[in-house]
Amino acid sequence: MKKIGLLFGMEQSFPPAVVEEINSRDALVAAEFVQIGAVTLDELFEYDVILDRISQDVPYYRAMLKLAALNGVRVVNNPFWWSADDKFFNYALAQKVGIPVPNTALLPSKQHPPDTTSESFRNLIYPLNWQEIFDYVGFPAWMKPFDGGGWKHVYKVHTIDEFFEKYSETSNIVMTLQESIEFTEYYRCYCIGKKYVHIMPYEPRNPHHTRYDASFAPSPEMTRYLTELCIKICTMLGYDFNTIEFAVRDGIPYAIDYMNPAPDAERSSVRDDNFRWVVEKTATFLIELAHEGRAVPAGYTWSAMMNASKGTS
Repeated sequence: MKKIGLLFGMEQSFPPAVVEEINSRDALVAAEFVQIGAVTLDELFEYDVILDRISQDVPYYRAMLKLAALNGVRVVNNPFWWSADDKFFNYALAQKVGIPVPNTALLPSKQHPPDTTSESFRNLIYPLNWQEIFDYVGFPAWMKPFDGGGWKHVYKVHTIDEFFEKYSETSNIVMTLQESIEFTEYYRCYCIGKKYVHIMPYEPRNPHHTRYDASFAPSPEMTRYLTELCIKICTMLGYDFNTIEFAVRDGIPYAIDYMNPAPDAERSSVRDDNFRWVVEKTATFLIELAHEGRAVPAGYTWSAMMNASKGTS
């Protein structure tokens, strides 16, 4: 009997629903909530697969999951890449392989990081050429952490004065300044296992509880294109559980946010039909992984895909 473990935090509906869905199937696989204590180098992990929903907030879990992966447990998502990844790199990579993304600039932190002084920044040209950055990005623009999530420290700025006002509030967080795509359609997409894609019309300008009340829907052509982009992005980055958000301007979907390896999947948030889909497809994929057997993570795929897009080996 293969064994799947769910590692999670404050979520209420999604993890127990996935466990129940897996255990309801005649698949020779059992699922449960992960139980873990102190961990030694000789730890023998009983799980064949672990779905990670919380290690981004709990460093102890992240370290434990790396050891589990070293021992062949299939961890969703790969804790090594998730630890290394950031959103600015993702934008740069997508641009390299031809995926439309907004113009984006990386900004040094407003304040010195802990245990640094001005001498730590001898290589940094300061003051920055702010006008060059503003000309590249334009206004309105979004300022957000280069590796953050959950809409924390995210600001929409319309003028230079407003930018500096908000920038002064960012402390030692490394930020990006990104072109605002004034969209006519917006889609939030689940992508599971780099093959199961669910496209959800989404209106981020609405209050949170009505964001799935959108007045638009994708055409068949847009559905096919978004599905291709979702699979390409997740294959490129190696994510087996992700959401990708697209803002559509002049018929072109711009990839806005696609580093979401523990995306919101609570029933009260995503609505019943979307919840049912993500629970069923998550269960299906985790069962598939369990039957494939244990495996140590392979190398990253983004560099090979980038070279392939250039016609090189």
